[in-house]
Amino acid sequence: MLAQQEIPLGNPLRGIGPLGNPADTGIAEFNKFVSTAIGLMTIIAIIWFVFKFIGGAIGIISSGGDKAALESARKNITTGIVGLVVVIAALFILDLIGNLIGIPNILNLVDLFQQIQQ
Repeated sequence: MLAQQEIPLGNPLRGIGPLGNPADTGIAEFNKFVSTAIGLMTIIAIIWFVFKFIGGAIGIISSGGDKAALESARKNITTGIVGLVVVIAALFILDLIGNLIGIPNILNLVDLFQQIQQ
């Protein structure tokens, strides 16, 4: 008759999140998504820069005096550098705009939405 006896479980898990913790709010989940997307795009931009830079360096080495190949390789390196600078500058400009309009942590969407709701 053990199946009919009540067995105390102690402190049962609550919520639907990991390990029974309460789930995050929708804003927190959206913040995680945007933060992950920005980080992923930044990593992709850095990897793209590395490939453009290495490709340009190999192009310069293997140009063999051909001016067209040398110019193409230089353009590859320049394109990579400009792309990386644009990505990094965009993050700094967004932070600067946030500070100028009074939202110092504009990339943290949870704080941004809380300030908007007030």
